Amino acid sequence: MAASSFGDYLKSLRAKHHEVMGDSAKLFGVSLPFMSAVENGKKKVPAGWYERLVEYYQLSKEEQKKLLDAIEDSSTQIKINLNRSQNYQREMAIQFQRSFDNIDEEAAKKIMDILKNTQGE
Repeated sequence: MAASSFGDYLKSLRAKHHEVMGDSAKLFGVSLPFMSAVENGKKKVPAGWYERLVEYYQLSKEEQKKLLDAIEDSSTQIKINLNRSQNYQREMAIQFQRSFDNIDEEAAKKIMDILKNTQGE
């Protein structure tokens, strides 16, 4: 199976430091099969791994951002905290969730453009 974005990033870190997957498994105190499942996106990146990697490899701010992006890109589920949301934001999030499986590529691109414009990109 192909590696997730997180798996690709971790592999590049290991290569840079002349390490193998077993070294990562030892770092996190997990089995080799579990480590492989996380890298391949079959398992979620466990809590605390980001901080452990930043500390262990002494990652720069830029590298930390790349790691966070890789973890987010590898996620198969997301949670949205609606506690402080306005009613229209709550309605939009719920409608998006209901419609998600039926969104085609063209609609996804339009939505992405709108969202990028709200972030000032």
